[in-house]
Amino acid sequence: MAIKHIVAGVVLAAFASVGGYVFLSDSTQTAPPSNFVLLDGSSKSTNDLKGKVTLVNFWATSCVTCVAEMPEIIATHNKYKDQGFDTLAIAMSYDPPSYVVNFAQSRQLPFNVALDNTGAVAKAWGDVKLTPTTYIVNKQGEIVKTYIGQPNFEELHKLIEKLLAQA
Repeated sequence: MAIKHIVAGVVLAAFASVGGYVFLSDSTQTAPPSNFVLLDGSSKSTNDLKGKVTLVNFWATSCVTCVAEMPEIIATHNKYKDQGFDTLAIAMSYDPPSYVVNFAQSRQLPFNVALDNTGAVAKAWGDVKLTPTTYIVNKQGEIVKTYIGQPNFEELHKLIEKLLAQA
């Protein structure tokens, strides 16, 4: 019995340290080169993110947390869009395109939505498997923050404001 508790403690500690790194890391890395196919058939690339602060959100219509956080993402986009902020929502490869289109239209999403039909974009961005996973990309095209699960939107807004104020 004691061995089970020790093993559980070690596993929990290892998970906590990895989670701490994911959420608390202040280091930056360049956003991976990617091409995004948007719902209207046009495309964007990682290079198009440069010059703006961008929220990149990996999500799925079947993800309860993703659906629940979407009104906050919309509000965040609308609050900062005129200040050099953009949002890109990337639907996971397992999400049927018709569901994604219906969701985007019925909720009048005011930002670009991309389909990742092959899973290549999720793979390039750190092999994203959990949704929602959200990246904040600065004006230089560097990932400065990663959220797995719903972000603390108050903290997120402070980060966005800080990044928008930078040259």
